[in-house]
Amino acid sequence: MAVTINGEAKKLGLALSGGGFRAAAFHLGVFTELKALNLLDKLDLLTCVSGGSIAGGFLASNWNAPDVLDRLATYLSTKSIAVSSVIGGLVSPFSTRTEKLAESYEHDLFGAKTLSSLRNGPRVYFNATNLSTGNMFFFVAGRSLAPGGDGGETMGDHESGTAVASDFPISHAVAASSAFPPVFPPLRIDADIYPNALAEYVTLTDGGVYDNLGINPFLLTERNPLDYCIVSDGGKPFTITPEPTESGTIVLKEAINIFMEQIRGLQFSRLQMAHDAKRGPKPLWFSIDSVEGEKKAGDATFASLIGTNLASLSAAEMDVLVRHGRALVHARLEKYSPELLSID
Repeated sequence: MAVTINGEAKKLGLALSGGGFRAAAFHLGVFTELKALNLLDKLDLLTCVSGGSIAGGFLASNWNAPDVLDRLATYLSTKSIAVSSVIGGLVSPFSTRTEKLAESYEHDLFGAKTLSSLRNGPRVYFNATNLSTGNMFFFVAGRSLAPGGDGGETMGDHESGTAVASDFPISHAVAASSAFPPVFPPLRIDADIYPNALAEYVTLTDGGVYDNLGINPFLLTERNPLDYCIVSDGGKPFTITPEPTESGTIVLKEAINIFMEQIRGLQFSRLQMAHDAKRGPKPLWFSIDSVEGEKKAGDATFASLIGTNLASLSAAEMDVLVRHGRALVHARLEKYSPELLSID
């Protein structure tokens, strides 16, 4: 699915950040613009976190379906799953809130599809965080990028090991990736499904706890050789305030936000340094709060103020998020990789 530039095949990856339905709609705008530029079906790799897993999972599970973007837009503007999942998990003695979340994804987005159903599309990573090892935990499917690679569906991390995941439901992989604490408890996977040498089971929480951009697969250059990687960041940027808090509880919350902001910057720096050392793809990154490239004045501010929960989005919110995602990806391609704008 590579693009051809000056007679050479070039491979393209796309990272989809967390940030709830807001990020998913922002990524929908990116999909829409890439489709207009004849690049969407050329993607070789998708790496997804939390809200990005919702958007990326639906795209991958309906790869090349002509109405996939319209159906995703309908879902984001008509469904609110956080409240129902929390209440259902509280009253049910048989399932947790995160298992209820997985059930809602199965009902509304993925049906009974498993990771094996993604074999004909791009390589896909659904990123969660392993609370046993502190590492990013991958659910991987789709075609292999490495020469001679056989693809296949796996799950795991580099310390607890990997296991075959062909029959693992997409809905549960996305739920693990988007189980943001403290609203959703970790998703437990027992040894009969994921055997590993460290524990009898693993518990997985939101991938954004480890890396809300999900760029680690871009750094696995032998396994995932790429020439370009686009990072679509629809997460929550740190808010600068003239009235810093003195409340102990709020200080803790803001400290976490500062940690997240540091990780965002460090992760993109890793990408840039790898590329500068000729050991990684050329990175193109944009954040939802970027004014540079916005289509209409105020789009960055409006988009950044929309909540990052799993509540349905209004028509006005959908319009600005899709428009802003389209504008930013086009602006970055035009400025840093104009050769990608003329793909036949």
